[in-house]
Amino acid sequence: MWDNNKNWRFTRKSDTMPEVFSSVSIPKNASNWRKFVAFAGPGLMVAVGYMDPGNWATDIAGGSSFGYTLLSVILISNLFAILLQHLCVKLGVATGRDLAQACKDAYSKPVSIVLWILCEIAIAACDLAEVIGSAIAINLLFGIPLTIGIVITILDVLVLLLLQNKGFRYLEAFVGGLIFIIFCCFAYELIIAQPEMAAIINGLIPKTEIITNGDMLYIAIGILGATVMPHNLYLHSSIVQTRNFERTDAGKKEAIKFATLDSTLSLMLAFFINASILILAASVFHHNGHKEVADINDAFYLLEPLLGVKFASIFFAVALLASGQNSTLTGTLAGQIVMEGFLNIRLKPWLRRLITRLIAVVPALIVSILYGENGAGELLVLSQVILSVQLSFAVVPLLQFTSNKTKMGAFVNSKILNICAWIIASIIIILNGVMLYDTIF
Repeated sequence: MWDNNKNWRFTRKSDTMPEVFSSVSIPKNASNWRKFVAFAGPGLMVAVGYMDPGNWATDIAGGSSFGYTLLSVILISNLFAILLQHLCVKLGVATGRDLAQACKDAYSKPVSIVLWILCEIAIAACDLAEVIGSAIAINLLFGIPLTIGIVITILDVLVLLLLQNKGFRYLEAFVGGLIFIIFCCFAYELIIAQPEMAAIINGLIPKTEIITNGDMLYIAIGILGATVMPHNLYLHSSIVQTRNFERTDAGKKEAIKFATLDSTLSLMLAFFINASILILAASVFHHNGHKEVADINDAFYLLEPLLGVKFASIFFAVALLASGQNSTLTGTLAGQIVMEGFLNIRLKPWLRRLITRLIAVVPALIVSILYGENGAGELLVLSQVILSVQLSFAVVPLLQFTSNKTKMGAFVNSKILNICAWIIASIIIILNGVMLYDTIF
């Protein structure tokens, strides 16, 4: 089942996405700033998974119900994510393998197949959330029915193909551009909402009532449970290898340093956006007596009359659309990485991405036709439950690999890092389990 003594070849060329492997040049003898700019990009693509439409409902519910109190939960969740993504960087850079390839090499074939199936289900569930989120945004902005909006989301597969054919940097730039749009939209929303800065700072300090108040704890678990996306762990460990750094210990050490800085700064940007959603809900809904708002549609229709600003709701929907499109691009890319890594099966890129998209679009389309917006909302909740189940099957192997000296060599986790990582992983897994139990029963 697990080959603890199997040594990995640290100079192995990646079999996953060979068209972009080591395709981005890293300047030699350049300043740290120029090197960082060359390494920057993968962190932004990972960060979109932390601000996807699946997170919006919990952030809105947390802000409208309890004001700024749960800001500390978003901050803690983000710190957990920063550490786990650092481990992904280490795995990809130090071993030349992404998480899918590492699982295939370390586990027996039956175990690898099971892990692959679980991961494909999780990616489809995540894609399902993004498809529904994008379709809701299209409906809110243009009045296009949900079913037609779901079909329209298939077109972003063509965008992904076009950008990747031009070069991985173009894809990263497109994703970064959409994140910038989301950032600007929420910066605008916060400026007109004028939240209390003292209350925001106070909300960043953890409170014991988060644990003692059952309703608050439930939403806190939802925020934490929806933060770490399992497909991000596979994605990051692969796309960090798009950089053409020197495959020596010194080169890998430098790559880990700059790639970790890239992901850390990108995840702090994701923290700002997630926190902005909760702050907006707290300042606009909670303090105006609308403590029951937990739905994206309700938030859209209430923002404009409560703020008294014409474009408040439009900017909210634009950010949602950008968030959904960003997440679908990276989720589809993760699907390719997982299939190639676990099975070493290489389909034509357009076919692989079309399959991934159809797996998400078909159930969303059927449910929206039969049950309308309410059914789509329930499907969104189901997708988060599926992600909760899959998470431990991605986190545990990641920690096993990066704490194994035989496989990681000089880049194995330190004892302190290992203890912190296992504590964080245990907390995330337990809370996801609690959320899963509460959702089902």
